[in-house]
Formats: sequence, C-alpha cells, structure tokens
Amino acid sequence: NVWECACGGGHLCDVLKKHGHDVKATDIVDRGYDGVQTRDFLAITKEEVAEEGQRDIITNPPYILAKEFVQHALDISEDGVKIAMFLKLQFLEGKARKELFATYPPKKVYVSSSRLMCAKNGEFDTASSSAVAYAWFIWEKGYAGKTHIEWFN
Repeated sequence: NVWECACGGGHLCDVLKKHGHDVKATDIVDRGYDGVQTRDFLAITKEEVAEEGQRDIITNPPYILAKEFVQHALDISEDGVKIAMFLKLQFLEGKARKELFATYPPKKVYVSSSRLMCAKNGEFDTASSSAVAYAWFIWEKGYAGKTHIEWFN
C-alpha cells in the first residue's frame, strides 16, 4: 500500500499502479487525476493516518516544502513505514536539514548518475533540459543506522 501525497497529474501514481501497488492519491489541489482526494498533506494528523491505515509514502514534493514534507511524513508514520522522496541532490546541504538527517537518517539515497529531464506538471513539451542532479531519498521510520548511497541509471 502506497500513498502519493502530492500526486499532481498522477504521473508517479500511474507508474506505481502499473507495477501492482495499491495507491492512495492526494494533493492540495485537484489537477484532474482520476480518484485524487483533495487534501493538504501537511495538515493530516497521525490520528487520521492511523484511522485510514498506514501506507508507505512516495512522492515528488514541492521543493520549497521538501523538508516539511519529509518531517511531516516521519511524524505521522509508525515504525517500519518507508518514505521515498524524489528531491534535488542539494537537499543534502544546509544546517536545518543536517539536524533532520541527524535525527532521522535516510536509510538510502539513490543518486541519478545522469541528469534527468523533469517537467512541472508533466509538461515535457515546454520543459528545457536540466543541469540539476536528482536523487531518491529513502527513510524507514525507526531506522537509526548509517545512510547508504547508491546510484541508478
């Protein structure tokens, strides 16, 4: 069971469903994805999550709120829940995030070995090439070990 909490147009949801996952899709704004629930992820309580059932969380959050999304996902999840966030590699930088990483070390970081073409709202026709490095940051609530780094593509 997976929760895509900032699903946008549902691009990630579609890939997850294609691979057999039961996906709950929410977003603060309805962008037309079939079955999306309009909800503000940052306002959802731990009690609501417990009532609805724990799910692993996977998303490409709004980068301006990336730290808040990670922190909130960890706060509302029970031990063992996995949280995967697709973020700019530079998310590793900064004093405030250093504190987050010290308290909640990611279990793994999967770094893209090539630049990925990302497009806001999936609008690749209007997107330009990117010089931005991206990575999947993976937390497992309750994990307290060292972070392992791997590469993909």
